[in-house]
Amino acid sequence: MPLTPEDVSRIAHLARLDLSGTEADAMLGQLNGFFRIVEQMSAVDTGGVEPLYTPLSAVQTVELRLRDDVVTEADDRARNQASAPALEDGLFLVPKVIE
Repeated sequence: MPLTPEDVSRIAHLARLDLSGTEADAMLGQLNGFFRIVEQMSAVDTGGVEPLYTPLSAVQTVELRLRDDVVTEADDRARNQASAPALEDGLFLVPKVIE
């Protein structure tokens, strides 16, 4: 379903963009072009296709280079929290922003 000029106007308003008429027309064409590409991609049957963790795995076998899951840094909680304005039980206290 293609976007309308009203859709582009609303999107520009939400994004806090001030588009001229020419810019809005250009944006309408670009956005509709983008959504056409997305529709084409969505129409492709990807059932049975393994996801790639790297594009290289499509053309060659790639070994995962995972490191051991070991602690590499010391616990510096006290030093990291030294500049905090308020702490309680080792946690940062922040002002309440939601009532």
